[in-house]
Amino acid sequence: MATSTKSLTFSLGGQLEINRLGYGAMQLTGKGVFGEVADRENAKKVLQAAVAAGVNFIDTAEAYGPKLNESLIADALHPYKEGLVIATKGGFNRPGPDQWVPNGNPDYIRENIEGSLKRLKVDTIDLWQLHRFDSNVPVEETLAPVAEAVKAGKIRYVGLSEVNVAQIERAEKVLPIVSVQNLYNLGNRQWEEVLDYTTERGLAFIPWFPLASGPDTLADKISKIAAAHDATTAQIALAWLLRRADNILLIPGTKSITHLEENLKAADIELTDEEFDQLSK
Repeated sequence: MATSTKSLTFSLGGQLEINRLGYGAMQLTGKGVFGEVADRENAKKVLQAAVAAGVNFIDTAEAYGPKLNESLIADALHPYKEGLVIATKGGFNRPGPDQWVPNGNPDYIRENIEGSLKRLKVDTIDLWQLHRFDSNVPVEETLAPVAEAVKAGKIRYVGLSEVNVAQIERAEKVLPIVSVQNLYNLGNRQWEEVLDYTTERGLAFIPWFPLASGPDTLADKISKIAAAHDATTAQIALAWLLRRADNILLIPGTKSITHLEENLKAADIELTDEEFDQLSK
Protein backbone atom coordinates (compact mmCIF):
# COMPACT_ATOMS: atom_id res chain seq x y z
CA MET A 1 0.00 0.00 0.00
CA ALA A 2 1.29 3.42 -0.97
CA THR A 3 1.83 5.92 1.81
CA SER A 4 2.68 9.60 1.91
CA THR A 5 5.07 11.85 3.73
CA LYS A 6 2.47 13.95 5.46
CA SER A 7 1.82 17.38 4.02
CA LEU A 8 -1.08 19.22 5.64
CA THR A 9 -2.11 21.16 2.55
CA PHE A 10 -3.28 20.19 -0.93
CA SER A 11 -3.55 22.30 -4.06
CA LEU A 12 -7.02 21.72 -5.52
CA GLY A 13 -6.94 22.05 -9.29
CA GLY A 14 -3.37 23.24 -8.90
CA GLN A 15 -4.70 26.61 -7.71
CA LEU A 16 -6.66 26.51 -4.44
CA GLU A 17 -4.42 25.77 -1.44
CA ILE A 18 -6.51 23.77 1.02
CA ASN A 19 -5.82 22.66 4.58
CA ARG A 20 -6.36 18.91 4.41
CA LEU A 21 -8.44 18.80 7.57
CA GLY A 22 -11.68 20.42 6.52
CA TYR A 23 -15.26 20.26 7.75
CA GLY A 24 -18.32 18.43 6.44
CA ALA A 25 -21.56 20.27 7.18
CA MET A 26 -24.05 17.44 6.55
CA GLN A 27 -24.78 16.93 10.26
CA LEU A 28 -25.98 20.52 10.56
CA THR A 29 -29.47 19.51 9.41
CA GLY A 30 -32.49 17.78 10.87
CA LYS A 31 -32.93 14.05 11.41
CA GLY A 32 -32.30 12.00 8.29
CA VAL A 33 -30.39 14.98 6.78
CA PHE A 34 -33.81 16.57 6.31
CA GLY A 35 -35.20 19.83 7.60
CA GLU A 36 -33.61 22.53 9.71
CA VAL A 37 -30.92 21.77 12.28
CA ALA A 38 -32.37 21.64 15.82
CA ASP A 39 -30.09 24.33 17.28
CA ARG A 40 -29.35 26.82 14.52
CA GLU A 41 -27.33 29.21 16.68
CA ASN A 42 -25.06 26.40 17.85
CA ALA A 43 -24.64 25.24 14.23
CA LYS A 44 -23.53 28.73 13.21
CA LYS A 45 -21.04 28.80 16.10
CA VAL A 46 -19.58 25.45 15.01
CA LEU A 47 -19.04 26.74 11.46
CA GLN A 48 -17.48 29.96 12.76
CA ALA A 49 -15.23 28.01 15.16
CA ALA A 50 -14.06 25.76 12.31
CA VAL A 51 -12.97 28.73 10.19
CA ALA A 52 -11.41 30.46 13.19
CA ALA A 53 -9.37 27.30 13.84
CA GLY A 54 -7.93 27.35 10.32
CA VAL A 55 -10.39 25.20 8.36
CA ASN A 56 -10.57 26.57 4.82
CA PHE A 57 -12.50 23.76 3.11
CA ILE A 58 -16.19 23.21 3.90
CA ASP A 59 -18.29 20.56 2.16
CA THR A 60 -22.05 20.90 1.74
CA ALA A 61 -24.74 19.97 -0.82
CA GLU A 62 -28.04 21.18 -2.23
CA ALA A 63 -29.50 17.91 -0.91
CA TYR A 64 -28.61 18.61 2.74
CA GLY A 65 -31.84 19.91 4.22
CA PRO A 66 -32.47 20.10 1.26
CA LYS A 67 -31.21 23.62 0.53
CA LEU A 68 -31.15 24.63 4.21
CA ASN A 69 -27.52 23.64 4.84
CA GLU A 70 -26.17 25.96 2.14
CA SER A 71 -28.21 28.87 3.51
CA LEU A 72 -26.97 28.15 7.03
CA ILE A 73 -23.35 28.32 5.85
CA ALA A 74 -23.96 31.70 4.22
CA ASP A 75 -25.75 33.00 7.34
CA ALA A 76 -22.86 31.89 9.55
CA LEU A 77 -19.88 32.82 7.39
CA HIS A 78 -20.76 35.38 4.70
CA PRO A 79 -18.91 37.58 3.83
CA TYR A 80 -16.42 34.73 3.53
CA LYS A 81 -12.88 34.83 4.84
CA GLU A 82 -10.32 35.10 2.05
CA GLY A 83 -9.13 31.66 0.97
CA LEU A 84 -12.20 29.80 2.27
CA VAL A 85 -13.25 27.13 -0.25
CA ILE A 86 -16.86 25.97 -0.11
CA ALA A 87 -17.66 22.79 -2.03
CA THR A 88 -21.24 21.84 -2.80
CA LYS A 89 -23.02 19.09 -4.72
CA GLY A 90 -26.10 18.58 -6.87
CA GLY A 91 -28.09 15.78 -8.43
CA PHE A 92 -30.30 14.28 -5.69
CA ASN A 93 -34.04 14.55 -5.10
CA ARG A 94 -34.98 14.46 -1.41
CA PRO A 95 -38.61 13.37 -1.00
CA GLY A 96 -38.18 12.82 2.74
CA PRO A 97 -35.78 12.00 5.61
CA ASP A 98 -33.10 9.45 4.66
CA GLN A 99 -34.47 9.31 1.10
CA TRP A 100 -31.99 9.97 -1.71
CA VAL A 101 -33.06 9.68 -5.36
CA PRO A 102 -30.48 10.47 -8.07
CA ASN A 103 -31.70 13.04 -10.60
CA GLY A 104 -29.34 13.76 -13.47
CA ASN A 105 -31.89 15.64 -15.57
CA PRO A 106 -30.01 18.60 -17.11
CA ASP A 107 -32.76 21.07 -16.18
CA TYR A 108 -32.64 19.89 -12.58
CA ILE A 109 -28.85 20.15 -12.48
CA ARG A 110 -29.04 23.69 -13.89
CA GLU A 111 -31.60 24.57 -11.21
CA ASN A 112 -29.34 23.07 -8.50
CA ILE A 113 -26.39 25.19 -9.65
CA GLU A 114 -28.34 28.44 -9.82
CA GLY A 115 -29.91 27.73 -6.42
CA SER A 116 -26.56 26.96 -4.80
CA LEU A 117 -25.08 30.22 -6.11
CA LYS A 118 -27.94 32.17 -4.52
CA ARG A 119 -28.03 30.30 -1.22
CA LEU A 120 -24.26 30.44 -0.74
CA LYS A 121 -24.23 34.10 -1.83
CA VAL A 122 -21.38 33.59 -4.29
CA ASP A 123 -20.79 34.47 -7.93
CA THR A 124 -18.63 31.37 -8.42
CA ILE A 125 -18.85 27.95 -6.76
CA ASP A 126 -15.27 26.87 -5.98
CA LEU A 127 -16.01 23.14 -6.30
CA TRP A 128 -19.29 21.72 -7.61
CA GLN A 129 -19.65 17.94 -7.35
CA LEU A 130 -22.12 15.60 -9.04
CA HIS A 131 -23.63 13.80 -6.07
CA ARG A 132 -24.38 10.59 -8.03
CA PHE A 133 -24.56 9.31 -11.57
CA ASP A 134 -28.22 8.81 -12.55
CA SER A 135 -28.63 5.44 -14.30
CA ASN A 136 -31.60 6.87 -16.23
CA VAL A 137 -29.70 9.80 -17.78
CA PRO A 138 -26.42 9.63 -19.73
CA VAL A 139 -23.79 11.47 -17.71
CA GLU A 140 -22.86 13.47 -20.83
CA GLU A 141 -26.33 15.04 -20.66
CA THR A 142 -26.16 15.51 -16.90
CA LEU A 143 -22.83 17.34 -17.12
CA ALA A 144 -23.73 19.56 -20.09
CA PRO A 145 -25.18 22.37 -17.90
CA VAL A 146 -22.20 21.97 -15.53
CA ALA A 147 -19.81 22.57 -18.44
CA GLU A 148 -21.91 25.62 -19.41
CA ALA A 149 -21.64 26.95 -15.85
CA VAL A 150 -17.87 26.47 -15.86
CA LYS A 151 -17.64 28.37 -19.14
CA ALA A 152 -19.81 31.15 -17.71
CA GLY A 153 -17.57 31.47 -14.63
CA LYS A 154 -20.26 30.18 -12.25
CA ILE A 155 -18.24 27.09 -11.30
CA ARG A 156 -14.46 27.01 -10.89
CA TYR A 157 -13.82 23.27 -10.50
CA VAL A 158 -15.88 20.08 -10.85
CA GLY A 159 -15.80 16.86 -8.84
CA LEU A 160 -17.67 13.55 -8.69
CA SER A 161 -19.02 11.43 -5.85
CA GLU A 162 -19.25 7.65 -5.38
CA VAL A 163 -17.73 6.75 -8.74
CA ASN A 164 -15.43 4.11 -10.19
CA VAL A 165 -12.44 4.72 -12.47
CA ALA A 166 -14.42 4.13 -15.67
CA GLN A 167 -17.00 6.73 -14.60
CA ILE A 168 -14.29 9.28 -13.84
CA GLU A 169 -12.79 8.75 -17.28
CA ARG A 170 -16.19 9.02 -18.95
CA ALA A 171 -16.95 12.30 -17.17
CA GLU A 172 -13.54 13.69 -18.13
CA LYS A 173 -14.51 13.45 -21.79
CA VAL A 174 -17.07 16.19 -21.03
CA LEU A 175 -15.05 18.45 -18.71
CA PRO A 176 -12.01 18.37 -16.38
CA ILE A 177 -12.46 16.63 -13.02
CA VAL A 178 -10.38 17.68 -9.99
CA SER A 179 -11.84 15.62 -7.13
CA VAL A 180 -13.62 12.42 -6.16
CA GLN A 181 -15.70 12.01 -3.00
CA ASN A 182 -16.25 8.32 -2.16
CA LEU A 183 -16.98 6.34 0.98
CA TYR A 184 -13.62 5.45 2.50
CA ASN A 185 -12.26 5.03 6.00
CA LEU A 186 -10.03 2.84 8.13
CA GLY A 187 -12.64 0.08 8.23
CA ASN A 188 -14.10 0.36 4.72
CA ARG A 189 -11.63 0.48 1.86
CA GLN A 190 -13.80 -0.70 -1.01
CA TRP A 191 -12.63 2.24 -3.16
CA GLU A 192 -8.89 1.55 -2.76
CA GLU A 193 -8.44 1.37 -6.54
CA VAL A 194 -10.09 4.76 -7.02
CA LEU A 195 -7.98 6.32 -4.27
CA ASP A 196 -4.78 5.04 -5.91
CA TYR A 197 -6.00 6.29 -9.31
CA THR A 198 -6.69 9.79 -7.96
CA THR A 199 -3.33 9.85 -6.17
CA GLU A 200 -1.50 9.02 -9.39
CA ARG A 201 -3.50 11.64 -11.29
CA GLY A 202 -3.17 14.42 -8.71
CA LEU A 203 -6.93 14.59 -8.10
CA ALA A 204 -8.25 15.25 -4.60
CA PHE A 205 -9.83 12.27 -2.84
CA ILE A 206 -12.44 13.29 -0.26
CA PRO A 207 -13.58 10.37 1.93
CA TRP A 208 -17.09 10.68 3.25
CA PHE A 209 -17.78 9.00 6.59
CA PRO A 210 -14.06 9.35 7.44
CA LEU A 211 -14.43 8.80 11.18
CA ALA A 212 -15.55 5.18 11.01
CA SER A 213 -12.83 3.14 12.66
CA GLY A 214 -13.88 -0.18 11.27
CA PRO A 215 -14.66 -3.67 12.52
CA ASP A 216 -14.08 -4.96 16.04
CA THR A 217 -10.99 -6.76 14.74
CA LEU A 218 -9.29 -3.37 14.59
CA ALA A 219 -10.46 -2.20 18.02
CA ASP A 220 -7.52 -3.55 20.04
CA LYS A 221 -4.92 -2.21 17.60
CA ILE A 222 -6.53 1.23 17.50
CA SER A 223 -6.97 1.49 21.27
CA LYS A 224 -3.30 0.64 21.91
CA ILE A 225 -2.09 3.13 19.30
CA ALA A 226 -4.52 5.77 20.59
CA ALA A 227 -3.22 5.28 24.13
CA ALA A 228 0.37 5.67 22.92
CA HIS A 229 -0.52 9.04 21.41
CA ASP A 230 -2.92 10.12 24.19
CA ALA A 231 -5.51 10.32 21.41
CA THR A 232 -9.06 9.18 20.70
CA THR A 233 -10.08 6.42 18.30
CA ALA A 234 -11.50 9.06 15.94
CA GLN A 235 -8.24 11.01 15.95
CA ILE A 236 -6.29 7.86 15.03
CA ALA A 237 -8.76 7.10 12.21
CA LEU A 238 -8.22 10.61 10.80
CA ALA A 239 -4.44 10.50 11.29
CA TRP A 240 -4.30 7.22 9.36
CA LEU A 241 -6.18 8.82 6.44
CA LEU A 242 -3.87 11.84 6.40
CA ARG A 243 -0.91 9.48 6.25
CA ARG A 244 -2.51 7.12 3.71
CA ALA A 245 -2.19 9.52 0.74
CA ASP A 246 -1.32 13.19 0.45
CA ASN A 247 -4.27 13.93 -1.87
CA ILE A 248 -6.83 12.97 0.79
CA LEU A 249 -8.92 15.90 2.05
CA LEU A 250 -10.83 15.15 5.25
CA ILE A 251 -14.31 16.45 6.02
CA PRO A 252 -15.31 15.08 9.44
CA GLY A 253 -18.58 16.56 10.61
CA THR A 254 -19.91 17.32 14.08
CA LYS A 255 -22.45 19.50 15.88
CA SER A 256 -20.06 19.97 18.81
CA ILE A 257 -17.28 22.56 19.06
CA THR A 258 -15.46 20.24 21.48
CA HIS A 259 -15.51 17.40 18.94
CA LEU A 260 -14.52 19.82 16.19
CA GLU A 261 -11.42 20.85 18.13
CA GLU A 262 -10.67 17.21 18.89
CA ASN A 263 -10.91 16.26 15.19
CA LEU A 264 -8.60 19.08 14.13
CA LYS A 265 -5.91 17.89 16.56
CA ALA A 266 -5.60 14.72 14.46
CA ALA A 267 -3.32 16.73 12.17
CA ASP A 268 -0.72 16.82 14.97
CA ILE A 269 -0.55 13.04 15.35
CA GLU A 270 2.47 11.42 13.71
CA LEU A 271 1.90 7.69 13.34
CA THR A 272 5.07 5.60 13.18
CA ASP A 273 5.66 3.38 10.15
CA GLU A 274 4.90 0.37 12.34
CA GLU A 275 1.63 1.86 13.62
CA PHE A 276 0.53 2.80 10.11
CA ASP A 277 1.31 -0.70 8.84
CA GLN A 278 -0.57 -2.35 11.73
CA LEU A 279 -3.68 -0.28 11.02
CA SER A 280 -3.40 -0.88 7.26
CA LYS A 281 -3.50 -4.69 7.51
